Amino acid sequence: MDLLPGGYWDAGGRLHRDFELTALTGHEEELLSRPGQSARLVTEVLSRCVRRLGGLGPVTPAIARELLVADRHYLLLQLRRGTFGDLVRADLVCPWPDCGRRVSLTFSLDQVPVEEAREQAATYTLWLGGTEVTFRLPNGGDQEELAELLAHDEAEATTRLLARCLLRLGTDGPPDRARVSALPAADRAAIEARMAELAPRVEQTMQAECAECRRTFLAPFDVQRFFLGDLRIEGEQLYHEVHYLAYHYHWSEREIMEMTRERRRTYIDVLSETIEVLNGGA
Repeated sequence: MDLLPGGYWDAGGRLHRDFELTALTGHEEELLSRPGQSARLVTEVLSRCVRRLGGLGPVTPAIARELLVADRHYLLLQLRRGTFGDLVRADLVCPWPDCGRRVSLTFSLDQVPVEEAREQAATYTLWLGGTEVTFRLPNGGDQEELAELLAHDEAEATTRLLARCLLRLGTDGPPDRARVSALPAADRAAIEARMAELAPRVEQTMQAECAECRRTFLAPFDVQRFFLGDLRIEGEQLYHEVHYLAYHYHWSEREIMEMTRERRRTYIDVLSETIEVLNGGA
């Protein structure tokens, strides 16, 4: 049984961690191959492909949006494994100034480090001096709301993220952006450090070695961007495959798009072999 590294707390205070996934069909591949805000696309595909989460099913977009960031990344890893397999290949450039050669990185998804949450809770409490601070961990909804801001103003995005995640500051309720901005730098740093310590994690860097200079370096591995990149590269190919099967089998677009990638390509392989035999026989 596969478990999320964090888990989803429902309104009744129950934690849901085990899950079942269904494979991507052509509909999801088409959705993810189109331009769009990455976090919102991830929410949509998870709501379609997570068949069950603990005792919850179906998983609605609202639930997918409230999943912790690391849980969303973990689910994307599993979907990527089911769609493209375990092996990952990436072309990088050696970052050492006196080298700069191209590096091919190959690794298995099993090598991506995943850390479970240290404490399972819906909310957490931290004491700063005599002030009690209650907070939750960042989720997909935060990613959706702050993605555009993060792209051009990381500091402001961090401030607004804290404002979204802080549930109580002393005797007051959730603080607004102005109050968060006015917090002493040491207090903000303490809150951010505690959030990072408690959050589950899917590693976003991989160690690589340059084949030319033999030095190692850390290569970024953005799970969300990598997953969407694979599918966007394959987007045009999807329509060629639909056309090929529709032309020869006279199936409808809907029937073909409802197939998984593996099933679709199995028919293409069988059809290609049959055509080759017929052409050879002619």
